[in-house]
Amino acid sequence: MRLLTILGLTIGMATVSACGGKPPPGDASILTVDGSSSEERELNDPNRSTIFDIFGPDNSEQITNVNRYLWAASLDVLNFLPIQDVDPFTGVIVTGYGTPPGGGRQYRATVHISDPALAARSLSVSLQTSGGSPVSAATNRAIEDAILSRARQLRIADNKL
Repeated sequence: MRLLTILGLTIGMATVSACGGKPPPGDASILTVDGSSSEERELNDPNRSTIFDIFGPDNSEQITNVNRYLWAASLDVLNFLPIQDVDPFTGVIVTGYGTPPGGGRQYRATVHISDPALAARSLSVSLQTSGGSPVSAATNRAIEDAILSRARQLRIADNKL
């Protein structure tokens, strides 16, 4: 029985390909309402992607709006750390190692501002010690809170003008 099913599918595919890729006129299950085959509809689909799309134009550029208050507040709060890399279009600030005022341990930070809203969900701070280990969650949270507080202060000062 299985052999007959495979043989029937093979003959059906050979018949379709012998007709130039179009199904036989009596086969209504393959035709769509407008009379085109599902294969033609798939080929003409504007959302279709193929392996050859990787050789097309580069559409990978992504620009994220960054909240300016969070951006300025991050630079203010982390001003004791030397800036290594800054990308205002994606909202990433990467610093080198530095010692906070009154502290003895060196830290470096990576800040990512992912949203134009002045909200805690828009800010992500990652701190690391000079030994390479991450800092405690409380320290990381304290830095995020300091940046958010400073951003609110900047916004309030901006509205008074």
